Amino acid sequence: MILGSRLIHIVEDDGDIREIVRYALRSSGYDTEGFENGAGFLEYVYKNPLPSLILLDIMLPGEDGFAVLKKIRAASMTKFIPVIMLTAKGGEYDKVKGLDSGADDYISKPFGVMELISRVNAVLRRSFGFQEKSETFSCGGISLDNSKREVSVNGREVRLTYKEYELLYYLMLNSGIVLNREKILSEIWGFDFEGESRTLDMHVKTLRAKLKDAGKLIKTYRNVGFKLGD
Repeated sequence: MILGSRLIHIVEDDGDIREIVRYALRSSGYDTEGFENGAGFLEYVYKNPLPSLILLDIMLPGEDGFAVLKKIRAASMTKFIPVIMLTAKGGEYDKVKGLDSGADDYISKPFGVMELISRVNAVLRRSFGFQEKSETFSCGGISLDNSKREVSVNGREVRLTYKEYELLYYLMLNSGIVLNREKILSEIWGFDFEGESRTLDMHVKTLRAKLKDAGKLIKTYRNVGFKLGD
């Protein structure tokens, strides 16, 4: 898969917002394509050079952003493209739902142009850092093949959500090192929002449960963070 190195797709039904975002991105050196609904975007993206990043509104006519995101993550050619959800919905539930569905960041409207550009730059740095790696890791019976995004425990396949996988990958990449909460949140979620600690704790809890006995390898360091391995 070859990604357009400076190309960003904007899926936003509000024409004024779409043009403001396109202008801001172009002023920062990015190429852009704009779409007013998910159907038009999906039809286009599978037939043209792939973008480096997708800005995706939730409240779209026809299929909403969550449904479009599900299709992006299900298709082999687009599943690794980073996505930032861009929406008027700002509740914690919507943020968690978007992130667990595979979004890389979440920006609530109204937003500042400088904030938007900063988030775009940060997600691109972080996401391409993950994509460039294709190592296989193992720790205490846990095996992770990053090129296939597959996880197993003692040969048993483990199905993880998008963020659970990235959390485990980051822990295995830094096996034996205590990672503080702020570092994990910055690398995996990429931004701060109310309830962030609860979200991290929730993902650690569900990840441990899915790993079963091997989940005990994820150690909690009170008031500090987490570590994988002894």
